[in-house]
Amino acid sequence: MPCQHRVVRCGARCGGSVGRRALGRRFGWLWGAYAVSAYGTGFGFGALPLIAILVLHSGSTRVAALAATGRAVGAVLAVPLGPWVEFRRKRPVMMAMDLIRFAALLSIPAAFALGRLSFAQLLVVSVLVAVADIVFKAAGGAFLKALVPPEDLLVANSRFESTTWTATVVGPPLGGAAIGLFGPVTTVLADAVSYLLSALGIRAVGGTEPRPERLGTPRLRAGDLVEGWRHILSHPVLRPLFLNGIVVNGLIMASEPLLAVLLVDRLGFAPWQYGLVFALPCVGGFVGSRLAHPLTARFGRHRVLLVAGALRALWPLGLAFVRPGAVGMVLVIVLQFGLVTCCGLFQPVLATCRLDHTSPDRVARTLSAWSVSSSAAIATLTAAWGLLASLTTPRTAIAAAGILLLATPLLLPRRERAPEDRLTGAGVRHVADGV
Repeated sequence: MPCQHRVVRCGARCGGSVGRRALGRRFGWLWGAYAVSAYGTGFGFGALPLIAILVLHSGSTRVAALAATGRAVGAVLAVPLGPWVEFRRKRPVMMAMDLIRFAALLSIPAAFALGRLSFAQLLVVSVLVAVADIVFKAAGGAFLKALVPPEDLLVANSRFESTTWTATVVGPPLGGAAIGLFGPVTTVLADAVSYLLSALGIRAVGGTEPRPERLGTPRLRAGDLVEGWRHILSHPVLRPLFLNGIVVNGLIMASEPLLAVLLVDRLGFAPWQYGLVFALPCVGGFVGSRLAHPLTARFGRHRVLLVAGALRALWPLGLAFVRPGAVGMVLVIVLQFGLVTCCGLFQPVLATCRLDHTSPDRVARTLSAWSVSSSAAIATLTAAWGLLASLTTPRTAIAAAGILLLATPLLLPRRERAPEDRLTGAGVRHVADGV
């Protein structure tokens, strides 16, 4: 997205600029493609659980199973794809994953129109989308690291994060209104089209991308499958961030389908109200993402990760006390605002930290291992919490997740270390200030 940016230099701890920085035409196309799919995802927020509830009349157990199965099976299928992505050109892989998600999601309105939509189809679609998401993130992270200079990675990640939250502000209320006006599969159709447009945007990025060369045997080796986990678990900074991330994300996401059942089925929230209480707080995510770079420049990456990571664990417990009506809506909005503000600040700093602490020849495998583990943890905890909700109540299960989240700050790293990024082809070692 070409425009003129004013560059404002800061001190040595910043390692870049706190103002608007021009990252080039190619990044502009990549950012635009990301924005289109992000707005489509925001418009289709919670579409599959809502279709399961409103069209197929599924209860909390089946809704939780839908979320868990897609992530679990998707994570298993994605394991060998991390090494495969590592030694492929990243842009064609990203385009292919967008087209897979387009076709999978498009099958839902087609089946609904023919009167053939089933819960099994929702499961298959959720698996395909989960696999494509993991592969796209692995390829996208590696592509971004090669496209953007190291000192601009936090700026780039902050822009992606702010776009995500802006899309989530606008998308869910419009999606909820569209469901009420045009039917429950409308948002899925829009989400599918957004992936098609994203693929076209990524194609427009252009430029040359050399095929990564692999030393030794061209065949997939067992060591390739675990290289990402080996790097993460042996790294003194990435290991605690990894453990904290999979537990926090798992507990938060395990509560999401139960919260949908609680709000829509038990408390009688209309679809537009359900979208609204999750959309308005996402203004906080935008604010947090915009603060990531200046706060990191002032206080350092380690302190921002530690404080934001601890604060995000405090909010979800309050969701167990939501009540029907306007008071309940206000409570959800306030709690979600606090949560997403902390997440919006934490996520771009974490994403930059991962890239800074990972050499270019193992980025795809590291990001793939991270995503696979996160998806597997979310799937496992979602299934467990669905069972807990069926044995007790959705409210009790949400409260249990909130209590466990209070202990997760203990998993955050306690020490600060400088990342080393060995730049391929340049023979230069870049040392940036950070964790």
